[in-house]
Amino acid sequence: MTAPSTPPGPPPAAREDDREAFGSSPGTLLAPPPVSEKAYRRRLTTEIWIVLGLSLGRSGIYALVAIIDKATRQESLSSQVTTLNPSRSARPWLDLTYQLLQIGFALIPVALALYLLSANGRSAVRRIGLTFTRPLRDLGVGVALAACIGIPGLALYAVALAAGVNTEVHPAALNAAWWTVPVLLFAAVQNALLEEVIVVGYLMERLRELRWKVPLIIAASALLRGSYHLYQGWGGFVGNAIMGVLFAFYYTRRRRVMPLVVAHTIMDTVVFVGYSLVPAAWLAALHFT
Repeated sequence: MTAPSTPPGPPPAAREDDREAFGSSPGTLLAPPPVSEKAYRRRLTTEIWIVLGLSLGRSGIYALVAIIDKATRQESLSSQVTTLNPSRSARPWLDLTYQLLQIGFALIPVALALYLLSANGRSAVRRIGLTFTRPLRDLGVGVALAACIGIPGLALYAVALAAGVNTEVHPAALNAAWWTVPVLLFAAVQNALLEEVIVVGYLMERLRELRWKVPLIIAASALLRGSYHLYQGWGGFVGNAIMGVLFAFYYTRRRRVMPLVVAHTIMDTVVFVGYSLVPAAWLAALHFT
């Protein structure tokens, strides 16, 4: 979608009337001044950097530093452990509070991205297909995508770990409590919304407005997805970049994020909850071997 050279607004005479009435009518909203296409593109580029800087772009930078840190240690990558979803307090009620706060605040960039996409009055959730209008179809596509990505992804992880280019990933390390599984489910949904709305829906729509070519848009989305998984190792980067290509390609065809959110939620739920339910003795034996 190309950006208009001048956004819609009232004619100049109406703007002058608004300015004259500003002092006597404080509630009057002034129409924005016309902007050139160059200025619009510059503003859009700045907006993208701000959104990414507050969310997954920032995570990508930290992940890059993390992999440099891990790769330059004396111990190999495969002998190092990366822990996801750790407990944050020995006291269950405080741990639960921390977990819920983290999940809630992680969704703020999602709200920001949707707000910015709907700035022209168009519904952002409809624009990127984050709706429940096709529940059965979205569920079916989500399950299929989860299987296509999840099963080969586990094999890639095993190969990367054996090759010494990936850390050992512990998907969940929450203390056992009545809320452990629900919090892991919430974390799976949060990850899915954060990544699919920003990396696919928001970023791809904005790059499309900037008139990037489709292959470059797909590549940018995939590389961003891979970048913030670098902390796991090079296997995590490659596997998630491949997933990013598939998800971005699907979005270019269907313009729907919901099936991607479903697929991502399924994969994270299986990994997070499945790992937390496996007996500790089995995990110890597996890690030992």
